[in-house]
Amino acid sequence: MGYTLGVDIGTFESKGVLVEDGGRIVAQAARPHEMIVPRPGWAEHRAEEDWWGDFVFITRKLIADSGVDASEIRAVATSAIGPCMLPVDRDGAPLINGVLYGVDTRAAREIEDLNAEIGADAILERCGNALTSQSVGPKILWFKRNHPELWAKTAKILNSTSYMTYRLTGTYAIDHYTAANFSPIYDIARQDWCFDLCDFCPPELLPKLMWSTEIAGHVTEAAALETGLAPGTPVTCGTIDAAAEAVSVGVRQPGDMMMMYGSTIFIILLSDKPLSDARLWHAPWLFPGEHAAMAGLATSGTLTHWFRDRFARELSRDEAFGVLAKEAEASPPGAKGLICLPYFSGERTPIHDTNAKGTFFGLDLTHDRGDMYRAVLEGIASATRHIADTYAEAGQRPARVLAVGGGTRNRPWLKATSDLSGLDQIVCSVTTGASYGDAFLAALAIGQAQPDDMATWNPVGEIVKAENHAAYARQYPLFLRLYEQTKVIMAELGRVE
Repeated sequence: MGYTLGVDIGTFESKGVLVEDGGRIVAQAARPHEMIVPRPGWAEHRAEEDWWGDFVFITRKLIADSGVDASEIRAVATSAIGPCMLPVDRDGAPLINGVLYGVDTRAAREIEDLNAEIGADAILERCGNALTSQSVGPKILWFKRNHPELWAKTAKILNSTSYMTYRLTGTYAIDHYTAANFSPIYDIARQDWCFDLCDFCPPELLPKLMWSTEIAGHVTEAAALETGLAPGTPVTCGTIDAAAEAVSVGVRQPGDMMMMYGSTIFIILLSDKPLSDARLWHAPWLFPGEHAAMAGLATSGTLTHWFRDRFARELSRDEAFGVLAKEAEASPPGAKGLICLPYFSGERTPIHDTNAKGTFFGLDLTHDRGDMYRAVLEGIASATRHIADTYAEAGQRPARVLAVGGGTRNRPWLKATSDLSGLDQIVCSVTTGASYGDAFLAALAIGQAQPDDMATWNPVGEIVKAENHAAYARQYPLFLRLYEQTKVIMAELGRVE
């Protein structure tokens, strides 16, 4: 019997699983951490404590709880939130906190400057992606401009997963799927770093490019002492959490779409050819010759947490979401005419507006907490439909939608998304998510599984059917108009110091 181990570092929690040959989970572990918001528009993690510290805790717990000898673990794979930006010195020590993915909007000026210098059209054509808050390149430039003394000490620019790989193996490596988010320093056609569009990042600062199931290295003696893993255990290159989530539910063929309900909604649609649309993101998929088109909101699960912490303080954390869900279900579709724009950290796709603001519109004295929470869930669902419509406009419609993530347990959220988007959603039996996908990728890397085996690892559990609601037919166009008619005001508010 051989085992594979997967660990995923999320925005608010890290999770890990130990899986035996055939997909059965023999142990699970989790550890929470906080997202640091030192100022509006910034989002950070502590790489040593939140990323590596969580990995060490989870790995040791998985081995202890399962009773499995570390030597029986055949391979390890990791994933993490991303794309992130983490500069390290020559000893691999972080120079600043890890700068998170698109929820961190600090590099807005650098995006403008790079677009002006290179040309937005040239960047889109060469890199496959427009510059947005999701792009790592502008954040590297921000770091260079604002911390020249630390830039002088920088030996490598990593992301969250490549930092984990380095701590485990001593190798600096990054997968192509993640690297495609480093615009304007990744060439989407050549699938290689490029440095002729701009010169702010020297080639030697970037990790080696690999595919997600390639073995990046093996657990070092030092990492073995910390984690409890056996020295020499193979470690894959790893990937971003959303990609591992997609793998965990069997996203495999062109037309398969993953809808991840996490701290953000993140969507991946596999395609048989590259999709170049400035409103979406594009990357090589985890395997050579395959492509993916991505989209994501800025705040989703994060917004439900915010609502719970502000408006359900009298409830314990264990019961709060259950109570709020029941209250939301008691409110009718449309939340009695209440609209929520869920742009509480700006917005990513498809509007890419760092100045967008969260809004409750239409409040009156009849509304209660349940109506407001339903409006939050319907606001996220409306923004998700906006993404689905964008895919359709770009010529990519999903053949099937597979839902995954903790938010799938939130029934009114899941149902509102199907009803508003008109998309049926498949929910698989195992909803563990990215760490389970990591364990599968580790099994693929050593030949312990084949790409189509996930169908038996994780069969279909249920299908959430889309229903038509007159309230949504009326309210969704108003949702779109509300943003269009207030975005100038939002930008003005963003300029207030």
